[in-house]
Amino acid sequence: MSRKVKFINYPLHFQTMEAEIMETIHKVLSQGDLILRQQTQDFEANLAAFCGTKYAVGVGNCTDALLLSYLAAGIGSGDEVITVSHTFVATVAMIVQLGAKPVLVDIGDDHNMDPEKIEAAITSRTKAIVPVSLNGRCCRLDRIKQIADKHDLVVIEDSAQALGASYQGKKAGSWGLAGNFSFYPAKLLGAFGDAGAVITNDEAFAEQIRLLRNHGRQADGEIVRWSYNFRIDNLQAAILDVKLRYLPRWFERRREIAALYHKKLANVGEVILPPGAETGPDFYDVYQNYEIEAKHRDGLIKNLRANGVEILQPWSGKGVHQFKALGLQNFQLPRTDLLFQRALMLPLYPELTDEEVHFVADVVKGFYHTGAKVAA
Repeated sequence: MSRKVKFINYPLHFQTMEAEIMETIHKVLSQGDLILRQQTQDFEANLAAFCGTKYAVGVGNCTDALLLSYLAAGIGSGDEVITVSHTFVATVAMIVQLGAKPVLVDIGDDHNMDPEKIEAAITSRTKAIVPVSLNGRCCRLDRIKQIADKHDLVVIEDSAQALGASYQGKKAGSWGLAGNFSFYPAKLLGAFGDAGAVITNDEAFAEQIRLLRNHGRQADGEIVRWSYNFRIDNLQAAILDVKLRYLPRWFERRREIAALYHKKLANVGEVILPPGAETGPDFYDVYQNYEIEAKHRDGLIKNLRANGVEILQPWSGKGVHQFKALGLQNFQLPRTDLLFQRALMLPLYPELTDEEVHFVADVVKGFYHTGAKVAA
């Protein structure tokens, strides 16, 4: 094994801002600012401004964000919600937990929801559409919103992997009634633990999220509804507020790395690359992941790992409908099924060096060019 290329290098990431992070932690703890204090308010205000919305509400994680968004939107027993299988299970699980029915539609070649599959899935029971913007690229949200408006449906965006991405100049999460974000450590903006947020332009909706995250309590202590404890940790909010300032430079570095992969792998016919960093004026992609489709995928994975390259398969290599215990096998999703036969994600994070990118790409190229295509 000639070298080790991590999929994500958490220690190196921390070292790049260690002094600032430790100063923030010391300040928060020395002041005793532990639960929903000024640091949370500051982060929420800055996040909303960054996303181009009026409100942001911090919660414990993106699963919390999705559940509360569905609740605040009035989704409940007997409702149908259209979404995709190419997503983390939480997107669909929170629909099921409310007694609603997930209706799964297929993806397009960009690995995101295919808007042209939506209308055929709409019934009299359809309540909402949940587009999932994956890998740092927005869905075609104009078309999705057009369909939703035509049928009087709510749009709740799962933007867990798309913070800072934009489509037609408008940020992920800001197109529908609500956008939901994950600050899991591996995300574009990662906490040092779990955290999430809901963004919205609707004041009444934002207030419902605030009530739902904190036991249904108003600012004066009056409890006005049954609810939950889904608060963001104040220390994590303070850390995220520091890291939020770094996002623009991190995005540019992610785009540089993606462009380098693209250049190095462009002539490898056995590999389908994600859209390039410059795919026209509509999209600004931030590359949460560099997800490729590869022939002889399992053999390529073995070869990459043998050469010290850490890779991931999205969600253990299965779409939500492919986990038999969940009972969603009735959906016909041929493009999604094909993706999970071929998908893997190469290392991509801001601290990755050009030399490491060249090495990873050379391992991929070498696998195909030496005829070592042995399927696992």
